[in-house]
Amino acid sequence: MSHPRHALDEVVHSPVRFSIMATLAAAEKAEFAYVRDAVEVSDSALSKQTATLEKAGYVKVTKGYVGKRPRTWLSLTAQGRHAFTAHVEALHAIIKRT
Repeated sequence: MSHPRHALDEVVHSPVRFSIMATLAAAEKAEFAYVRDAVEVSDSALSKQTATLEKAGYVKVTKGYVGKRPRTWLSLTAQGRHAFTAHVEALHAIIKRT
């Protein structure tokens, strides 16, 4: 049997990306500013990490307006939810193994 670390997703494994996905896993969607504050990163850091997650197909970015103010919402895709769940399961398997 191979070590469960092989099931870890390199895209999800980054601490900031993992935190973003954990925040989004708890909701259907979240406003960019909420995720930024929850994860405690700058706008530019969140933008960069979100772009990586979006490119992987894990996060959907939706832009719109609330009144006249532009807003950005983030949400996990079905693929992103699956990847996050599998990554967490791999972490649990590593913990159980030791």
